[in-house]
Amino acid sequence: MKAKLVLLAACLALPLAAQPLADMHSDMSGCESCHADGVPSSDLAHENAACIQCHGGLADLEGETHQAHQGNLECADCHQVHEEAAASESCENCHQ
Repeated sequence: MKAKLVLLAACLALPLAAQPLADMHSDMSGCESCHADGVPSSDLAHENAACIQCHGGLADLEGETHQAHQGNLECADCHQVHEEAAASESCENCHQ
């Protein structure tokens, strides 16, 4: 019975895990939580600053992946927030 409950909980959580980050953030505060006036900037500078304002810079985040890319990448380089993809899936864009 316990195993069935664990499996059920895992299955119910799948749609939450697959939800794009943008959907989760817009549910909290609307598009303005990341975009100035709700509209994406041309260079994503405002969006990257919004990430840092809430989550901290790469030096503040846990994990060696963030630390290794400090000064080289912006948040949106790895986190495709409007896609149902994990940040690790974007590694192939730079690493072959």
